[in-house]
Amino acid sequence: MNIFRNRLRWILIGWMFVISAVAYLDRVNISIAGGLIEKEFGFDHVHLGWALSAFLFGYALFQAPGGRLADRFGPRRVLTAGTIWWAVFTSLTAAVSSKLTGALFVLMAVRFLLGVGEAVVYPAGNRLVASWIPSQERGIANGLIFAGVGAGAGVTPPLITYILLHYGWRWSFWTSALIGLAAGLVWLAIARDRPEQHPLMLPEEAAHIRRGLPATLDQRPLSWRSIFFSNDVATVTLSYFCYGYVAYIFFSW
Repeated sequence: MNIFRNRLRWILIGWMFVISAVAYLDRVNISIAGGLIEKEFGFDHVHLGWALSAFLFGYALFQAPGGRLADRFGPRRVLTAGTIWWAVFTSLTAAVSSKLTGALFVLMAVRFLLGVGEAVVYPAGNRLVASWIPSQERGIANGLIFAGVGAGAGVTPPLITYILLHYGWRWSFWTSALIGLAAGLVWLAIARDRPEQHPLMLPEEAAHIRRGLPATLDQRPLSWRSIFFSNDVATVTLSYFCYGYVAYIFFSW
């Protein structure tokens, strides 16, 4: 049991790093396989671009609902459901037949729904950090979770390229789906929504977490106006827009 002494919260954050990396594996694999998909389906870059964009529409639209679900049902269940969801729709990407009438629109629908499932990852991660991580450690915790983005984006090209060359593009999606499913099942086994619920939580670590959490939370409702006109929200949005505008060129093409 000593391995878990004062480390349980970091084990969960470490697995969130893994899930973050797997999420990028499941979203970026289509850009690596895009050339073969275009050839089989008779698509051009514009058609493939629509399929890539469909994911982003689902991903963007369901960020806020994903956070709401994590607040209500907890990050353990929401993230488990999310990983199973995106494993299903990653595998369904490979199931779309080029002989199907309206194959492009079916592929777009599948990718949109994949985006819906992946939208819960970071809202659920934020909920986990809020419950498990003392205030003074949250910068490190969030940094580790988001480091999974770079890890996933770095691992995906060689892994997917190897599978493409040896087994074909469909197997790249089925393999990604299995990895995502495995990551979700491990999360279900090791995670709990709050420290006091975990059977391996030691009193010393529980006390350390409690001391670092805010004593009271401001439960006053926020208006949409206060959110949209917040300088903090505007700054973060602009920062992420600049990051995403460049990053998704590389993630997608």
